[in-house]
Amino acid sequence: MSDLPRTSREIRLTALPERGLPRPEHFGLVQAPLPVPGEGEALVRNRLFHVPAALRTVIGGGLTDTPFPALFPGDTLFGAAVGEVVSAPAGSGLTSGELVSHWLGWREYAAVPVAGCTPLGDLLPDPAAHLAQGWTAYGALTRAAELRPGDTVLVTGGAGAVGSLAGQIARLLGAGRLVGSTGSPEKAERMVAELGYDAVLVRGAEPFAEQLAKAAPDGIDVLFDNVGGEQLRAAVAAARPGARFALVGALSGQLAAEGDGTAAPVEIDSFQLILKRIAVRGYSGLDHPDVLEEWNSRFGGWLRSGEISFPQVRIQGIERAPQALHEVFGGRHLGTVVVEL
Repeated sequence: MSDLPRTSREIRLTALPERGLPRPEHFGLVQAPLPVPGEGEALVRNRLFHVPAALRTVIGGGLTDTPFPALFPGDTLFGAAVGEVVSAPAGSGLTSGELVSHWLGWREYAAVPVAGCTPLGDLLPDPAAHLAQGWTAYGALTRAAELRPGDTVLVTGGAGAVGSLAGQIARLLGAGRLVGSTGSPEKAERMVAELGYDAVLVRGAEPFAEQLAKAAPDGIDVLFDNVGGEQLRAAVAAARPGARFALVGALSGQLAAEGDGTAAPVEIDSFQLILKRIAVRGYSGLDHPDVLEEWNSRFGGWLRSGEISFPQVRIQGIERAPQALHEVFGGRHLGTVVVEL
């Protein structure tokens, strides 16, 4: 403990944009006193943290009925992190030097409630893999969409942290044809070459519904939707009778140039929902706590066998985190963006 620094750097929201998405200048790298753990807390030195697009939704407002608090100027950002235990209360079950996952990223050191620390063990071969968002994709495909062998599956936002694993998982669960969407031809090429997609639709290249009709001429059985908007509308039109839709994100609204990222309105043909008997379900992993353990077990096996990859981009240094978030908002990267400390 005597070798510890007196201060810890962290990323705080310093201002809200007057319009549009937050930019790097709306965040600051702040030197704060080293956290002092309270009763029932462990001191953790962070090694890695995830940079998610979903932060947009909590910056300056947030949504009701979610477990994540809104962020306002002066607040430190938060998110999934992997860190090393520096100290822990006696009897907590945590040991110094042990790697744990928790939700207080975006800072070098964190005082984390013991109940919020999950020891990593050796279930996954790479500590960074614990920041993968595949558990959301796995749960939505198995619980909400109930994917069946031979299904034609559409994954919207297929290059992001969730989507880059959703397509691979769908294939491993037996998808017959796999169609994805993304924002650039470069990422589309990589999704076919590296992630196993049969076809990838590029937003804005031509009307989305026309692209989908060409890529899945016989229609789709499953939608794994990260985006909403026109892509959801097109999926309804392309759905086969009895199709199952799992809605996990709404990037069309979250990352819109206007608005605050908390609404994603879309007009869809409800007659089609009725006539085709389409099942539409919103999915949250928090409703299925059993999924994470099941996912980690399968994920670890798939990683070791080479049946799945964990696409990731590592950004070195906490000072580069605001720029990394800006790039995530802009859809620059494929896979999970991780800051390494």
